[in-house]
Amino acid sequence: MEFYQQCFWITGAASGMGRALALLLAGYQPKLILTDRDPQGLQEVAGEAGRRGATVITRVLDMSDTAAIAVAAAEVTGLAGRIHGLYQFAGISQRSLVVETPDANDRRIMEVNFFGVVALAKALLPHMIACGGGQLAVTSSLVGKFGFPYRSAYSASKHALHGYFESLRAENSKHNIRVSILIPGRIQTNISRFALDKEGKEYGKMDPGQANGISAEKAARQILNGLRREKKEVHVGGKELMMLHIRRFLPALYYRLSTRIRPV
Repeated sequence: MEFYQQCFWITGAASGMGRALALLLAGYQPKLILTDRDPQGLQEVAGEAGRRGATVITRVLDMSDTAAIAVAAAEVTGLAGRIHGLYQFAGISQRSLVVETPDANDRRIMEVNFFGVVALAKALLPHMIACGGGQLAVTSSLVGKFGFPYRSAYSASKHALHGYFESLRAENSKHNIRVSILIPGRIQTNISRFALDKEGKEYGKMDPGQANGISAEKAARQILNGLRREKKEVHVGGKELMMLHIRRFLPALYYRLSTRIRPV
């Protein structure tokens, strides 16, 4: 994948890995479409990306609103012309046990993390096919590969992305649609602060494990390297990524560890 003077849409661009990737890509003089539900954060990152050489289009967008997603996709493709890459980072996490989590929380998490991501990809897919191809990247998680305490709906939403986008890849490889699934571990972002607790309120704290993770900027460099190589899965993080190998090659050990590792 080449990045110089191409066009990329990044969701969740106001903070965390989305913001960091937008600023990293800005050095390639691209056209950036930046969306997020946080208008102030969006304007801040757009200003910085512009100073680094990008042409920027911004839209406030709630990924739980599929109607708004369809409107934004139609409007933005008209303004931007060909979109070479769609990189989706918007999402919401969870900090509650299965037994105490109301159905409304499960549904809210699925709406943002799965249905919203799918809706935007489907809205842009015909455009990309008509233009000769494009790159899709969606953000999963370590717990998109295995279950983990306090993350039931979050883990389920990320598992769902793997099945959906692996199917999308298989169907559309003949159209030059390349799909990368990003699998971050512990990254210093605000995702735990905005996670839903059992009452559907913001958790409001950064997990100690996250606080000790790699920076969003380092994560963005790992992601960009994986996207450049068009890797099917891009593992992002530090030593915690070892759990992927333990789960695959030593499942009995994984099952023991998953009940003992501190989940927050």
